[in-house]
Amino acid sequence: MDPLLLARLQFATTTSIHFLFVVVTLGLVTLLVGLQTAGFVTGKPVYERLTRFWGQLYVINYVLGIATGIVMEFQFGLNWSGLSRYVGNVFGAPLAIETLVAFFLESTFLGMWIFGWHRLRRGVHLALLWGVALTAYASAFWIMVANSWLQHPVGYELRDGVAHLTDFGALLTNPTLGFAFGHVVSASLVTGGMLMAAVSAWHLIRRTPDFALFRKSLRLGLLTFAVAVVFLIGFGFAQFGSVGQVQPTKFGGGADRDALVAEWTTRFGPGDYAPPALSNDGLGFMILIGMALFFGILVVPLLWRDWIIRLRFPLWLVLLALPLPFVAVILGWIAREVGRQPWAAYGLLPTGQAVSPVGAGLMLTSLIGFSLLLGALAVGNWVLLARHAARGAHDPALGRPPAPDTDHRPDPVFA
Repeated sequence: MDPLLLARLQFATTTSIHFLFVVVTLGLVTLLVGLQTAGFVTGKPVYERLTRFWGQLYVINYVLGIATGIVMEFQFGLNWSGLSRYVGNVFGAPLAIETLVAFFLESTFLGMWIFGWHRLRRGVHLALLWGVALTAYASAFWIMVANSWLQHPVGYELRDGVAHLTDFGALLTNPTLGFAFGHVVSASLVTGGMLMAAVSAWHLIRRTPDFALFRKSLRLGLLTFAVAVVFLIGFGFAQFGSVGQVQPTKFGGGADRDALVAEWTTRFGPGDYAPPALSNDGLGFMILIGMALFFGILVVPLLWRDWIIRLRFPLWLVLLALPLPFVAVILGWIAREVGRQPWAAYGLLPTGQAVSPVGAGLMLTSLIGFSLLLGALAVGNWVLLARHAARGAHDPALGRPPAPDTDHRPDPVFA
């Protein structure tokens, strides 16, 4: 088997799985900030119960998502040593910043928030959650900065066959960054809103005793979804112009594409510089799902006087639509990443020169091992999420008040 194909399959598998964790994390933490802030302002206990319930699901997803991220990043040194060596001086800068933000600041804020219930003042505790959310968005931003550089290398110069960063500001103004980051954020809010609405719908279908609680989270989830899906589609279509200008081969032919292919043929030799058909297929199906989700906002008017709950069948529609955002996220990743082929760094480093010089047997072993490990983490995550979601919001473990000390016997050491 071809080691390059195996390496690409491994990276596609692991990054796809990890990305599913990311969108849930970004979406849920935003909703959690809204819930706890509302509880702080109004003082109503319902918001604390909702924060504890959804916060428990968030923590499960976050912990296992961090594990998938750590495992995934091993690939840069194992399978893509050519990429690390050639562009590491540029590509590594935003990745290093992201690591500091995610593994130090974000994790520290989250740990203090988890163990700060009933120990910290309410304002301080809320500020910690805001810190978690802001660092989560900062982490996503720096990942997109790194990815956008691979899509359109800027702010560098080649010295001794290695790319060196010369203009850090150019990384932040990359034309493939802004709309793409907005698209990712919008997709995360759509996914988080749909997840909250679907879990709430399931409890309302079962006529749970916590009717008022899940009625409120159903409304919050659907309203978040409805607003975010408009921005999702807007940012998605806005990318056709900016990306098409810097990547003429991604969306089809034309004079710019032919001129660029002629230039590459002169520099790198003859080859197939058209992206695989999978890229356009993924883009097409993603747009179809996006349009379906857009029309899904028609259920929002049914929130008036609880018609969505009285009719019941709209609740089933919300529940059955839950997989759609996740499928669209994977298809969007395929359109963005596969559409860059055959380049690891567009127009700069061919994928064949980026792969590590290892044999097919070792690469196959790596593919199987990484896929099984991340697959197990993904399955474990969804099992835990489903189990804790099904238990309802009666008494989540997260934020549970400490039990009173009923043992008043003297310590025998000091008796």
